[in-house]
Amino acid sequence: MTDTQQHAPATDPALLDAVREHVQGAMPATVADLSALVRLPSVSWSAFDPANVRASAEAVADLARSTGVFADDAVRIVRSAVSGSTADAERDGGELGQPAVLAVRPARGGKPTVMLYAHHDVQPQGDDALWETPPFEPTLRGDRLYGRGASDDKAGVMTHIASLRALHAQFGDDLDLGVVLFVEGEEEFGSRSFRTFLREQREHLAADVIVVADSDNWSTEVPSITVSLRGNVTFKLTLTTLEHASHSGMFGGAAPDAMIPMVRLLASLHDEHGSVAVEGLTSYEADVPDRTDEELAQDAAFVEGVRAVGTGPVLSRMWFQPSITVTGMDVPSVANASNTLLPTVSARVSVRIAPGQDAADAYAAVERHLRAHVPFGARLEITEPDAGDGFLVDTAGWAVQEARTAMREGWGNEAVEQGIGGSIPFVSDLAAEFPEAQILVTGVEDPDTRAHSPNESQHLGVLHRAITSETILLARLATR
Repeated sequence: MTDTQQHAPATDPALLDAVREHVQGAMPATVADLSALVRLPSVSWSAFDPANVRASAEAVADLARSTGVFADDAVRIVRSAVSGSTADAERDGGELGQPAVLAVRPARGGKPTVMLYAHHDVQPQGDDALWETPPFEPTLRGDRLYGRGASDDKAGVMTHIASLRALHAQFGDDLDLGVVLFVEGEEEFGSRSFRTFLREQREHLAADVIVVADSDNWSTEVPSITVSLRGNVTFKLTLTTLEHASHSGMFGGAAPDAMIPMVRLLASLHDEHGSVAVEGLTSYEADVPDRTDEELAQDAAFVEGVRAVGTGPVLSRMWFQPSITVTGMDVPSVANASNTLLPTVSARVSVRIAPGQDAADAYAAVERHLRAHVPFGARLEITEPDAGDGFLVDTAGWAVQEARTAMREGWGNEAVEQGIGGSIPFVSDLAAEFPEAQILVTGVEDPDTRAHSPNESQHLGVLHRAITSETILLARLATR
């Protein structure tokens, strides 16, 4: 065992028993509160009703007050200007971000301060026909609670709320630990006002330890500490070849419809193995646990006969190598297709970049590739770009050791250090704004959660263990 894997001393047995008893007894109320949050369709995308996000923020603020940790006037709903908008957006007609909840309890007696982050907004439900139960009607089946946001990330919100309730039950008003609860309202829409919010609220947000409850676990029985995150670059790609649609029988075979160069251009982004073929996109080198292609096929639900793409260890491909996905296209549906040459085709492209690579450099590399490879002289436009850096967690700090111990005591198993193929770009913003803070990326998801997909669910055993381990962590920090 290396020095960075040593455990901190065990938690006081009486405190440990009290925490476990309280969390267990409070689980029915915790699940009921989670279900109430899931019923609020808090989709933060601009095409959806913002009143639902506001209602969700108000519900989270009420939950924060219910913990007993914060004075009522220390819980606020805050909105900040979207980056690039005006500082006083309401007055000047600029754009405000979605409402966040901020609650602050100052530290006393030289104790540290911990920031607890989660987000209360959710992804759109997508096609209702693909859901086995209504997306915004929480449904308990077996040991899982189904519904949009049941896991990502309203279970993260409830992990913090339930942990603070349990902490208050142990310490009451004698709690000297500083606590900042920050529940964002637009993580699923790019955290567009996040940087402004950090600047404006910096004095209230400053913390020694930041716990980000927005990741997943190795399994329903084994917890994880996320130690690396890929960055991301997304944009809309549009190719135009004709001024207007024309009859495919009259001009097909000579006039290039926009789909031909689009298909060829998108295909150029990968090599024959399915690996990314864009010069300038880098990989990160690190050891990874073993996972077979067969395990990948089962976890990712491959259709029979489909093979994995890319080269190298499976988890290296998912955690440390770049990937490019076409997540949407604007073309006529099959039902509405006519015998015409398409003049314009657009695609939404999502690029995951290796931790350690600058997102701006990655975007520039992809743009160079696209402009160099566009076929038949098609007019190329790249619009709506968005980018976020990846992140590498420093695992040598004392907070990580405390988290390992808390997870071992809360889960009954050692935590696995894992990378995540997805992106949480704001983590790098937190690190930039608070460089002295130790960041812990934890979560309540598991391989069967299906976050962002139909039939998203939260495993209640995982939720129970996540709350227990976070409460133990907070109690250890309070007595540190």
